Amino acid sequence: MSITAIGHSYFDVETDTQLDVWYPNSGVNPNRSCLAEKLGLIQGRLVEATIEDLDAPATDLSDAYLRLHLISRREIQPHGTNLDGVFGLLTNCAWTNAGPVLPERVGELQSRAAEINQSISVTSVDKFPRMTDYVIPSGVRIADADRVRLGAHLAEGTTVMHEGFCNFNAGTLGPSMIEGRISAGVVIGANSDIGGSASIMGTLSGGGKETIVVGENCLLGANSGIGISLGDNCTVEAGCYVTAGSQITLPDGSVVKGKELSGRSGMLLIRNSSSGAIEMRVLDPDRWEGINEALHDN
Repeated sequence: MSITAIGHSYFDVETDTQLDVWYPNSGVNPNRSCLAEKLGLIQGRLVEATIEDLDAPATDLSDAYLRLHLISRREIQPHGTNLDGVFGLLTNCAWTNAGPVLPERVGELQSRAAEINQSISVTSVDKFPRMTDYVIPSGVRIADADRVRLGAHLAEGTTVMHEGFCNFNAGTLGPSMIEGRISAGVVIGANSDIGGSASIMGTLSGGGKETIVVGENCLLGANSGIGISLGDNCTVEAGCYVTAGSQITLPDGSVVKGKELSGRSGMLLIRNSSSGAIEMRVLDPDRWEGINEALHDN
């Protein structure tokens, strides 16, 4: 079944480069206005995009933005569409309080804005905008909107704290506390807690091809990290980083690589403070009471 949507897109006036597309919810007027447009640097137009097959790669910027919207609006889950090659379709923009412009046009924007006593701030220079300028999912809290990219999937009951981060084609499937990094492609199960500065390996920039999944009722302690998937009811000790190649000692004394434990449930992964070895123990599910439900009643 094909998906068709009408959105509002900004184009650079000088080069006619397409900068972005906003696809509003059904029934909302697809029009925007911003200072950069009023100052003559960009021009807004209505565009139509049709996705014939979500499993086929996106064909252009309008197609790519529609797929990112679908994920952030929870109409599809992460990995519910093919995002191969999406970086090559998106335009690198300076995202400003006056609207998106090409990076080389920021100086001109600042000059024109100064003539009418307006100041310009640039929040980022990137191919992905922040999600909240395009989609605001219901039932979530985001302490710092700059740290959640368009294309992130935040389930109802998700809280992203100030140091939390969620990339595109990644996110949560239920109430979760996010104080660490959810890299591209990573999916977090319900009632899990990604502790402060915790890191989860993604599939970009040499991160490998395996998609990392964290199950339900898992806890990643502060400054911990994983490069393997976790099943349900797992805990990784604060400061302990487990990769596919990590040597891990099992309760019976045998040693295996981390990849052999990938996806297993009921694990407690710790680093022995005397020997420095990473150890896996069987987790007592009653030792962690889970996330604070009151904090996720958003």
